[in-house]
Amino acid sequence: MNEVRPFRALRYDPARVDLGRVLVPPYDVISAADRVRLYQGDPHSAVRLELTREVQDEATTDYAEIRERLDAWQAEGVLLRDSRPGFYALRQRFRAPDGSDATREGFFGLLRLRDYERRVVRPHEHTLAGPKADRLKILRASGANLSSVFLLYEDRDDSLPGIVAPDFEAVDALCARDEAGAEHTLARVEEPERVKALTQLLADRPLVIADGHHRYETALAYRDECRRARPDAGPDAPFEFLLAYFANAFAPGSLLLPIHRLVLRGSVPTDSEWKERLPGWKQESVAVTSAEEIPDLLAGHLAPLRDRHAFAADDAMGRLRIFSRERRRDELSVRVIHQEVIEGVFALDEAAVRGGAIAYPKDTVQTARDLRAGEGRVALYLNPLAPDDVFRATAAGEVMPQKSTFFFPKLPTGLVFRLLEEEA
Repeated sequence: MNEVRPFRALRYDPARVDLGRVLVPPYDVISAADRVRLYQGDPHSAVRLELTREVQDEATTDYAEIRERLDAWQAEGVLLRDSRPGFYALRQRFRAPDGSDATREGFFGLLRLRDYERRVVRPHEHTLAGPKADRLKILRASGANLSSVFLLYEDRDDSLPGIVAPDFEAVDALCARDEAGAEHTLARVEEPERVKALTQLLADRPLVIADGHHRYETALAYRDECRRARPDAGPDAPFEFLLAYFANAFAPGSLLLPIHRLVLRGSVPTDSEWKERLPGWKQESVAVTSAEEIPDLLAGHLAPLRDRHAFAADDAMGRLRIFSRERRRDELSVRVIHQEVIEGVFALDEAAVRGGAIAYPKDTVQTARDLRAGEGRVALYLNPLAPDDVFRATAAGEVMPQKSTFFFPKLPTGLVFRLLEEEA
């Protein structure tokens, strides 16, 4: 059973800061060049609470500067802590990759940390030791959750918009547009009945981590070391909870997009090799004259095959091969494609994949352009996983292949922070 609580958020004062200028992408997708650019931008950018100025600094820093900055910005009134606990509803309006307009609604709250073995909070990918060690240092130093774990729940009735609609109409709801053009509206939810409704909404629903596996596991490690240091702290100690964002995976604006595969090594299969190495797969070919037309070709030929295992192979030789075969309900297409195509057709085992034989691009047109510029051998375009795939796999305790999912848009850092101090 989940326990979700309201909290007193630490937030930028909109009278002191242009919120749209200080929001930044999650720390793990900020490139070195973007880090420099963001540091040179607004002096109160949230990047200054998440990353050091230089990449190499993180190996040796103790992140003491982060807590000093948090304290200084509070003293200056740049950051203000709300006087009463609440949930924080977020409405994001954005342009989807296919050009359509979309809206996603979710909310921020505190989540009681549960070990994975409880099967209440479920991971869908493996984590790496390095990022967790780095995030643990910053958590110890800052005494704060500076960015949120992004969790998905299943609600086919999509109850959330009806609960929080009045709060988005409130005069104190904040609106900001980030540098990618997405509009974010943040509204406090503190009316007792709506707080109770949000608490009950998630009580009996399993949660799947969409983004933030390293942050969640870091919070578990921090909780455990705090329990050892403070054995009498009790079940309501701040370190027993984590700042989290919750969104309904089955709502219209919760986009789960594909991550493609660009094969960087090996030979390009011939017609006969494709046929020999993929027995039982149906194949059709369509002509391609430019990279820019590939999204439309995928929409017309690959997207209708979502009930089958399917992918499109592009070798930049003027045609797109569409492959498909029957799918059993318990099979993940991305896993089958890794086994039967990446391993079976290209003879790239797990060691080769981990060694860099495969790239994982998200943008279809850019992938096609890179291929035609000689940066790769064959592009494999995939259909997205369905939310049902993710929930079914994680319910069974499975961890999906690397780069299986791309939840869009990313959740920006800077909307709310949470101090690990008593909430009273």
